[in-house]
Amino acid sequence: MSMDPAVNKELWNEDLAPTGAAQRTWRWYHFAALWVGMVISIPAYMLAASLIEGGMSAWQAVLTVFLANVIVLLPMLLIGHAGTKYGIPYAVLARASFGTRGARLPALMRAIVACGWYGIQTWFGGSMIYTLLGVLLGAPIGGGNLPGLGINPGQLACFLGFWAVQMYFIVHGMESIRKLETYTAPLKIAICFLLLGWVYQKVGGFGPLLAQPSAFVAGGPKAGLFWSVFWPSLTAMIGYWATLALNIPDFTRFAKTQRDQVLGQSLGLPLPMALLAALAVTVTSATVVLYGKALWDPVDVASRMTGVAVLVALLILLIDTASVNLAANMVGPAYDFSALSPKHISYRMGGYITAGIALVMMPWKILEKTENYIFIWLTGYSALLGPIAGVLIIDYYFIRKTELAVDQLYRDDGIYSYRNGWNTAAIVAFVAGVLPNIPGFLNAAFPESFPGVGAGFKTLYTYAWFVGIAIAAVVYGLMMKDRAVPAMAPARSLD
Repeated sequence: MSMDPAVNKELWNEDLAPTGAAQRTWRWYHFAALWVGMVISIPAYMLAASLIEGGMSAWQAVLTVFLANVIVLLPMLLIGHAGTKYGIPYAVLARASFGTRGARLPALMRAIVACGWYGIQTWFGGSMIYTLLGVLLGAPIGGGNLPGLGINPGQLACFLGFWAVQMYFIVHGMESIRKLETYTAPLKIAICFLLLGWVYQKVGGFGPLLAQPSAFVAGGPKAGLFWSVFWPSLTAMIGYWATLALNIPDFTRFAKTQRDQVLGQSLGLPLPMALLAALAVTVTSATVVLYGKALWDPVDVASRMTGVAVLVALLILLIDTASVNLAANMVGPAYDFSALSPKHISYRMGGYITAGIALVMMPWKILEKTENYIFIWLTGYSALLGPIAGVLIIDYYFIRKTELAVDQLYRDDGIYSYRNGWNTAAIVAFVAGVLPNIPGFLNAAFPESFPGVGAGFKTLYTYAWFVGIAIAAVVYGLMMKDRAVPAMAPARSLD
């Protein structure tokens, strides 16, 4: 791939370059397999658990998960269009709206969130190794907790070990991750059905939770409070995929056609996510009969199996966690960090940075309480990423009419340079979308320090993603409406 002499080397490297026609080989089934591989994961499994704990019935929980994924699918398809049409990743697409330099802001926001997720999934993987070793040795390992960390040496060693295993795929690049997802997706589906068969055989049915009524019905412990739980839960469910709703061009840039990316994502996300939620509720229902209490953690369930089954189950969960983590939480930030300094940071180096930050974020702290995971982590970052999605969608569809001059995205003096590389309208829209959610977030994260936050701000925070994307979209649209958009410069081929 040759580079036009006018292209700024500070905005260019081969990892951020548009993919050529020869590189766009992904068909719809690759995307479907990729999504099935990412959907079937421990955090996704546990999402339905949080809804049941909140008082929903089994089918209310499943339908809430399904609805959230239908909603988040829309921005994924809209933003993913640019990746397929122009072969560019998210970090480069953001330059059209935020500016060639300003795009570093949304890239950094997305990257930091993904680093947190990468650490969380790595912690889950390390926990499985820890459990597996305990089963093999016949006793828990590790000893007392380390000062300041809150975990024991065995847990820390297993966390670091799983972190090291994933480095292989960072070193070998994007195609190795795509192959891992494609090959493991059918295995994950088969294991789900085997798990259902196992609990049915053990219990002779699927347990009591499936027949348990909602806590919100008349006479129930939370009668009349359904909507106060539903809306924040829906926002949190949307927040689960809010990161990929932004950086989906990192994957769709390899799609052979628009039909492939649309069909693959539509088949691969909402229905499998709902089916996984149904599986989680069903298996958990059976654990009430088997063990006398609801076990929401699949690692805990797997550790209670006997014989070879426990080893097989934990090994499959390990493979699953690695494949999900690399596809969902490493690809995006690797591109994003590369975009911060294309001249010095390659895609591979971006992956190393992602893995390094995940180490120091101590992900087990996020998972200490369900409230931390759902209402602080998921809802909190959805408030941060929603406004970015609003700006990208309005700019690409309403301002640009899906037409971009690709070579201009790599020029400091091009039509996307705005003022010194920053588009003020995008920055103002982003801030306007984030600000209303800050009081509610501070109250949720630090209730003792911010007890006086008004009820209105608390209510607003329960709709954080919706509020952010709507406000940013309106503000950006109004600010750009009266601004003369530069005429499209002829797009030069960068192949």
